[in-house]
Amino acid sequence: MIRIGIVSLTLAFVPFSAIAAPCPGNPDALGTERVLTVDAGSTPRVGRKQFPTTLPLQRKELVLTFDDGPWPTTTPKILAALKHECVLATFFLLGRNVAAHPEIARRELADGHSLGHHSYSHPLLNHMAQAKAEAEIDRGIAEDELVVYGKRRSEPTTPFFRFPGFASSPALLDRLQARHVVVFGADVWASDWVPMTPAQELQLILGRIDRLGSGIVLLHDTKSQTAAMLPAFLRELKRRGYHIVHIVAAANSR
Repeated sequence: MIRIGIVSLTLAFVPFSAIAAPCPGNPDALGTERVLTVDAGSTPRVGRKQFPTTLPLQRKELVLTFDDGPWPTTTPKILAALKHECVLATFFLLGRNVAAHPEIARRELADGHSLGHHSYSHPLLNHMAQAKAEAEIDRGIAEDELVVYGKRRSEPTTPFFRFPGFASSPALLDRLQARHVVVFGADVWASDWVPMTPAQELQLILGRIDRLGSGIVLLHDTKSQTAAMLPAFLRELKRRGYHIVHIVAAANSR
């Protein structure tokens, strides 16, 4: 078993080549460059579209994230594309979809991806009473934990959370910080909730990434256009010299 040490600053930078073999069957794969350990104590909120700071990424480093799944017609295609390129991502799960498609959520974990949380049923939490919003968050976490790890609990194994629609509130943000849960926004997204062709989405997201240079990328694994676009997207990131960083929670970095 390989152990990755956590430095005192709680952010550990580990070259991915130190813990993974070359990509089987694809010598030209994009791959995953390194692992970044994230801790809520020092990094409670990230993503400059919502918050003042983001992850400490170098130029041309990207973190890939997917929301709203798992979904039976699209998530397996996305997992296959990521596996072919030996790319690790983070999936922010909806509890109701995890309950409906447990085998796909377990496959995400088995493939090495990080699993964060995205509520149970995707309401706009800032439109709800505080107690009701917290109950919605906890219900989603509990369902995810039961299906993926075999135990229903409100304290997540991987303490990563993204608000549906980025609809947070100061009180909910403070509550999650007190629970040592990292809240993820994003630095760039593909707007894949808008109908468009895979080619249009590819052009849009690549242009936005090139302008930004690095950051947290938000996609949705429930969208057929994203599933169709992803193989070309990963190949083009490789061609343009981008590197993928995989994020893990400090508690899960071993």
